[in-house]
Amino acid sequence: MNPHLAPVEVPDTEALAHVQRLCDLPAPYTTGPETDALFEAAMAESHAWHAGRSDLFRSLLADTPKTPAPTVGAQIRTPLLHANFFKRHEVLSIPREEVFLHLTSSGTTGQKSQMFYDRWTIRSAQRMVARIFDHYGWITPDQPVNYLLYSYEPAPDLRVGTSFTDNYLCDFAPARHTTHALRHTGTGHEFDVHGTIDALRRYAEDGLPVRILGFPAFLHFTLERMRAAGMPPLDLPPGSLVLLGGGWKGHADRRIPKEDFYAEVTRQLGIPPERIRDTYGSVEHCVPYIECTHHRLHVPVWSRVAIRDTRTLQPLPYDRPGYLHLVSPYITSVPAQSVVMGDLASLHPGDSCDCSLDTPWFTIHGRAGVSRNRSCAVAAAELLKGMS
Repeated sequence: MNPHLAPVEVPDTEALAHVQRLCDLPAPYTTGPETDALFEAAMAESHAWHAGRSDLFRSLLADTPKTPAPTVGAQIRTPLLHANFFKRHEVLSIPREEVFLHLTSSGTTGQKSQMFYDRWTIRSAQRMVARIFDHYGWITPDQPVNYLLYSYEPAPDLRVGTSFTDNYLCDFAPARHTTHALRHTGTGHEFDVHGTIDALRRYAEDGLPVRILGFPAFLHFTLERMRAAGMPPLDLPPGSLVLLGGGWKGHADRRIPKEDFYAEVTRQLGIPPERIRDTYGSVEHCVPYIECTHHRLHVPVWSRVAIRDTRTLQPLPYDRPGYLHLVSPYITSVPAQSVVMGDLASLHPGDSCDCSLDTPWFTIHGRAGVSRNRSCAVAAAELLKGMS
């Protein structure tokens, strides 16, 4: 068994019994009334946990709601916190000495979400990733692979969430060789496009599957540079996988439609579309959202998603765009079990996707408005300046 599938225990087995049961569900896309009831009970426990440990959340829970929040269930009111709140405030529901991991949401400059995790929180989130990887057959302990990571090369004191995530994703298949596209220079990070192209050439000849992880803009730029140099398409070995994350934020002028981008990857690297997947996640909400074979971001069993009107925060019906609202009781370290993101999205019923999954899925439409807040993708996109 992959160690990330191993059991992990909540901090208090009595107070968080339903949270334990929910996060122990092994099938990532289970649906039904029993699952909904379990989720509602787990959210009630999560609220009680944070209300007893966080003055902020206790006051939010006691306040008369201005807008209804039926995301969880009719009996459970779920106060909202915007993700930007964590860029300006450090709010913990655990003692500092119980912090197991500290990550930030941005790159080398700009405002950062400071997120703190106890062992349960980060391990339960990692187990969610592992179960989705297992669902798709991506845990291959007997099949070494070569990795190309479009993320920050590890460096002392680097706490960027995307770097942590991409390096963690290398645990699901043993690494023959790993290349970081964003190289640490001693004073920062630089995009090494030539080293990246050289790595792809070597990997194409090596015969092992290749796993490409990280920011899509850098992969797109690599393919552009290969075409500009007159390079013929490469044929990466069977079993290769592209798993993208971080979005195109900060580089919208170079973004191309997802279908065109995936076709570009297939054409130039030989990876079939079903082996190219985008993801969504954040340090404020570590539940993984990974595209299905039809490239829809389905909601896993451990979370719920709603869309909020950008003016009133009222919940919107399917297919209407608004703020993305993410809910999950898994987190015990910070009262971030109900977070409104800065992304515009729309939610769609599960049966509107032709894959085998039944859970609802959502589409990201971009960032809401113009803000001086930055994400790790924004900082990373700046490394592309002057490269074209």
